[in-house]
Amino acid sequence: MRARPGTMSDKDVEQGHGFHKDKVDRTITPSYASGSIREPNYEETTIVHQPYYRRVIESFKRDPLLKITPNGVIGANGHVFHSEAAAQNTANSPLARKLKGRHLQMIAIGGSIGTGLFVASGKALETGGPASLLISFSLIGIMLYCTMHALGEMAVLFPVAGSFSAYSTRFLDPAWGFAMGWNYAMQWLCVLPLEIIAASITVNYWDEQQKYKHSIFVTIFLVLIVTINMFGVRGYGEAEFIFSFVKIVAVIGYILLGIILNCGGGPDTGYIGGKYWSDPGAFHNGFKGLCSVFVTAAFAFAGTELVGLAAAETANPRKSLPTAIKQVFWRISIFYIASLTVVGLLVPYNEPRLLSGGSAIAAASPFVISINNAGIEILPSLMNVVILIAVLSVGNSAIFGSSRTLAALADQGQAPKFLSYIDRKGRPLLAICFASSLGLVAFVADSGSQGTVLDWMLALSGLSSIFTWGSICLSHIRFRHGWKAQGHTLDELAFRSQPGIIGSWIGFIFNCLVLVTQFWTGAFPVGYEKLTGAQQVQHFFLAYLAAPIVIMFYVSYKFWFKTAIMGAKDMDLTTGRRELNLPELIAEEKAERAAWPRWKRGYKTFC
Repeated sequence: MRARPGTMSDKDVEQGHGFHKDKVDRTITPSYASGSIREPNYEETTIVHQPYYRRVIESFKRDPLLKITPNGVIGANGHVFHSEAAAQNTANSPLARKLKGRHLQMIAIGGSIGTGLFVASGKALETGGPASLLISFSLIGIMLYCTMHALGEMAVLFPVAGSFSAYSTRFLDPAWGFAMGWNYAMQWLCVLPLEIIAASITVNYWDEQQKYKHSIFVTIFLVLIVTINMFGVRGYGEAEFIFSFVKIVAVIGYILLGIILNCGGGPDTGYIGGKYWSDPGAFHNGFKGLCSVFVTAAFAFAGTELVGLAAAETANPRKSLPTAIKQVFWRISIFYIASLTVVGLLVPYNEPRLLSGGSAIAAASPFVISINNAGIEILPSLMNVVILIAVLSVGNSAIFGSSRTLAALADQGQAPKFLSYIDRKGRPLLAICFASSLGLVAFVADSGSQGTVLDWMLALSGLSSIFTWGSICLSHIRFRHGWKAQGHTLDELAFRSQPGIIGSWIGFIFNCLVLVTQFWTGAFPVGYEKLTGAQQVQHFFLAYLAAPIVIMFYVSYKFWFKTAIMGAKDMDLTTGRRELNLPELIAEEKAERAAWPRWKRGYKTFC
């Protein structure tokens, strides 16, 4: 409805137009008393803009377009889950759709290249050896290829807020959607303080005497991360674009440097070749060592799925999302596999410094160790700067991922209603504040017990990615069944998964196998014969704590709300679906492709 002349609409307020309450409105409405109706007489018109500070204050008010979760989500008896209402709420998300294609592609890369690659890969190298490192990361990469294509197919068709839990709610079971939503939110809520502590400890590389308290750097990093997210999704996207660019340049530079060092171009080392694959060897701790590395690889790839979570805030998901999805596999495979191949050639698995640090200590990074071994003095400091940026990038992604998931859960009636508050800039404001408050846990960095806190926070988030990826694959399988059962064809899909439903089965089964191997390595770790019973139990829960928590979420919600598994014909395949004129769009794309040179057509097929 159009606002009356001389009045302010909600849109005016959101854009900063309107009138200061202390100013006098001197806007004169048009007079139709004399002359034709088509030629009204306009007199003096004065437009007074709000001061900047008032526009900032106004931006924090609730979005007037936001639809509060209706009472129908939970029935009158308190035990009925209204799946259609939940689907409607997440489909009509008021989140600001301001992400562009370049943001989306960098989010997919920036959310995954972090401490898992730069630091935790050192522990994986020590546990399984260089061959196990490459095998596990390659297999996880193949699984992610299938998973991301499944996610891309659903996210282009249903670019809804909090896509992982929303798809599980729609296509599997509302109770499993609840469990997956809180599982994913819990992962990022735990990662935020963990990464802030890691960033503060990384500074120790330059502050060897530890003259400054960690709490100083914790405060600086926490304020920086929260400030970035308060600029909204556009601020997050721009920050991740810059962070990812720095990390990509650093990884490419390291790969080139590593090739030179391996061929004997270093100041203190001669030709290395593959001697570390012979002595001490390619494998360590046998098959169990290989299985132990799978979980580290999954942790390193965690965050790749953020490209799907960002779909709701993308201006044109049909155009930008498929490209980002296809490029994820190739880019991450090149960066991960190539860089870890170089690491395995330059650092033996029995390097003592790999054992001296945990996942939060940059000195234990195999990237830094390999450069130090070459006798290069300046580059280790530069590499630690990159590690610091990577840690902050993951912390930035933590607030983004957890706040959007919590807001989506609140929209579906699966979290406290206040978390669904979306302000006029499209920010889930209260969810961001709640996620940011968990960052205060990072102040244990000066308590002397930060190691214990880090271990248990890693235990809470360790298997979250495996559950998330498995649920995406299973949701896609069920979606295809429902799509067919309701009379639709694959030709109606704007983007179709290249590996198809077979790829989703491969991804789902592989995720299940990782859970089984993690149970085995958690209950009977390498060297478990030397552990006491209490130590073995503690080791198991440190490795597998996330699984019983997810099961508890699912069973309790299932018991309380008596939810049913979604049948193929009962799935809601209408709400929130992007209605696209596919024949016209396909014709335009074919004409555009016909004008491309042959190399570009081949490139776009896979990228």
